[in-house]
Order: sequence, then structure tokens, then C-alpha cells
Amino acid sequence: MRILTPRLRPEVFALLPQGVEVHYLDARWPKGADFFLPPFGQEEVVRRVLAEVEVKVVQTLSAGVDWILLLLPEGVVLCDGSGIHDAPVAEWVVALLLALLKDLPGFWQAQGEGRWAPRRLADLEGKTILLLGYGSIGKAVEERLKPFGVELLPVARRPRPGVYTPQDLPHLLPRADAVVLLLPLTPETRGVVDREFLAQMKEGALLLNAGRGALVETEALLEALRAGRVRAALDVTDPEPLPPDHPLWQAPGVLLTPHVAGLSEGFAQRAARFLAEQVGRYLRGEPLLNVVQEGY
Repeated sequence: MRILTPRLRPEVFALLPQGVEVHYLDARWPKGADFFLPPFGQEEVVRRVLAEVEVKVVQTLSAGVDWILLLLPEGVVLCDGSGIHDAPVAEWVVALLLALLKDLPGFWQAQGEGRWAPRRLADLEGKTILLLGYGSIGKAVEERLKPFGVELLPVARRPRPGVYTPQDLPHLLPRADAVVLLLPLTPETRGVVDREFLAQMKEGALLLNAGRGALVETEALLEALRAGRVRAALDVTDPEPLPPDHPLWQAPGVLLTPHVAGLSEGFAQRAARFLAEQVGRYLRGEPLLNVVQEGY
């Protein structure tokens, strides 16, 4: 069995069964590969590999696959990396939620100016948090937020007990103190946070985006930020990377991180466990994990 991959930390491949060959993109490519691990966002490289190498399974190490869907030849199985990034993204959500509620950016600015600026801060306890996207990351966020004593409103594509659907948003948004975006980017979800969505949010509510930048209409968000209707924490933006002169950098009430929620020290170990399970399933002829269907 052959795996074609960019150079990753050796630990990522440490748990693979004996006999699995790992070939790197910066060396000579084999004519065929059972698994191809595409380098995130490098469309030209991905196109070349899929044109020159007979690939059976494309396995991303990212949870989102919007960037690669249109590049796949017919007959190639696509699997995503759902589960690998659950813990760090969930931690980012909790950290940024607390940072906004406790106004850490404001205190950081006051510290830089040498100002002692005490004020009354918001509580996370008792807040209502809407999770727009309730896959594995959404469940990881839920698990970490429950001990804080919050009310959670999970929203998913399909209804099930205790889970709402997008049709419920007009009734849920006015209740939510914070909205956490964890959706994949699809034609249906692109621009879901538009002027109407933002107008339905509670005055002063928080918007946290750990999904994809294009879930949010940037101009609509800028208007809401400038009007003081919402505050936001964004790990992803549209466009991305955000140009140095983009108005989001200077917008009031926004905290930006450069698409790092899923980047963590534990990535190699989690990826290694996932790949070992996935490759083992492939070799045993068992169903693969996280097979993408309908863009998910």
C-alpha cells in the first residue's frame, strides 16, 4: 500500500501498519497511490497529482473539504479529517468566548497605556449559546461549555431530539447571547450570516466563526460591528488571508486570529491515530471513516 503526502512531522506516520510505503510530494511520485494526503489550499499541486497519479482515496487532514471538492476526478473517494481538530477548535471557541466576555482586548490595551481601568464584566454562566453546526466539533464545544452553566442551542442540517434546524433560526437568534459558526462551506451555507441574520441577533451578542470565512458576508458584519450591534471573534475571514489594509483589522469589537484554531501541538498525535485507523480499515476491506457525501 502506498501513501502520497506532503512532508509532515514523522509522528503522523508512526502508527501505520508495517509494509505501508510513504512517498513524499517533493520526491519522485509513484504511478499509483492508495491514499493521497493533499496539501491544504495548494490547488495546483493537487491538480497535478490527480492528473498524473492514479489515486484511490483522497484523505484530507482538514475537517473542511470545500477547497478540494471541485478538483476530484470521478471515481475517487474523498474522506475528511473530522475528529482530528475537535479539541483545539473547541478550546479556541471557549477561549475567545471568555476573552470577549471578560474584555481581555480592552485590558491589554489599557495595560499598554499604563491605565488602571476596572469595570464590571460579563458572566459566561447563564448565557445562551447557539451552535450553528453540530458535528464532531460542535459536540466537543458543547462538552466543554456545559460545566460553565450555559444553555446550549445546537443547530444541525437534520432534525433530531434536542437539536434544531436552520428553519428555527429566526426564533433562536433573538435568544442567543453568542452564536458559534462551525458549519462547512457549501453552496447552501455560503453567506448564511447576512444582514438579515445579523439583524435577528440579540443586541450586543457575540459572533464566533471557527468554520469558514465565506459563511459570513463581510460587509454586512462590518456594518453590524460599526453600529455596535454585535461583537465578533474570527479565526477565518473572507477574504483570507486578510489583506493588511482590510477594514476588518480596525473594526470595533472584533478579535482576529489567523486561521489557527485547529493548529496545535497535539495535531501529529491525533492525525497519527486517525490515519492508523483509516489505513487499517482500508487494508481490511472495512468501510472508511468520514467519507464525504453531498459536500460534507
